[in-house]
Amino acid sequence: MIKLWRDDCMNRFKDIESESVDLICTDPPYPMTPRGCHGNSGGMLAKKVCMDGKVFTHNDIDVSVYAPEFYRVLKDGTHCYVMCNHINLQHMLNVFTDVGFHFTKSLIWDKGNKIMGTYYMSQFEYILFFRKGKGKKINNCGTADILSIPNKKTQIDGKNIHDTEKPVELMKILIENSTQPWEVVLDPFMGVGSTGVAAVSADRSFIGIELEREYFKIAKNRIRDVALPF
Repeated sequence: MIKLWRDDCMNRFKDIESESVDLICTDPPYPMTPRGCHGNSGGMLAKKVCMDGKVFTHNDIDVSVYAPEFYRVLKDGTHCYVMCNHINLQHMLNVFTDVGFHFTKSLIWDKGNKIMGTYYMSQFEYILFFRKGKGKKINNCGTADILSIPNKKTQIDGKNIHDTEKPVELMKILIENSTQPWEVVLDPFMGVGSTGVAAVSADRSFIGIELEREYFKIAKNRIRDVALPF
C-alpha cells in the first residue's frame, strides 16, 4: 500500500485512523538560527527568508501542533524517529514527552561533511528515537547509535533537488530496525521522498504527505521508480 498526499499534513491527519501506523520516520521543517542557513545556492532554498531563520517557505509549524497527532495515529508499542538540530532539541524533547511519548535515546547521524558555524563546525544531526507505550526491541540490536552515512544530495542539472534531503540508506536502517515487511510507515513531511523510497524498497507500506508542489512531484516519481506495482 502506497498513499501520497500533496497537502498540509495537519489537513490530512484526519484521514489517518487512530493507532493505524507502525512507524513515523520524518525530518520536520523547523526554524534555523537567523543567518545560520548554509544550504547549497543551487537548490530550491527559500533564499529571501533564510536570513530570518527559515530554510524553506513553509517551516513555521511548531512541534506542539503535530506531536499529538503523531501519538494518536501510532499503534501501541511502536517507534517514532524525528530528525532534529541542537537549536530545537530541548523543545522537541519536552513536547514529545508531554504528549505521552517515551524518549528512548538520541541517535547521531554522522554526515561526513562539515558546515561552518560560530561555535565549532557542525558534522552531525540528531535523530530523536521515541516509542509509544510498551517497549519494543529493534530488529538489529547490533546497530550502533552513531550512523555514519555520507550526506550526498540528489542533483538535477548540477543543482540539489532539496537542500535538506536525507539519504535513503539512513532512513532504510531506521525503517528496517523498527518495522516488519508490509507494516505502515508514515512521513508527514515527505520532502523529496527519501523515507518513501526506503520504505517501499524494504517492502513496507508507506503514507507520505508533502505540501510543496515541486517536492511532491519529485517524491512521487522517485517512489514510483522503486514500486512495482505503484
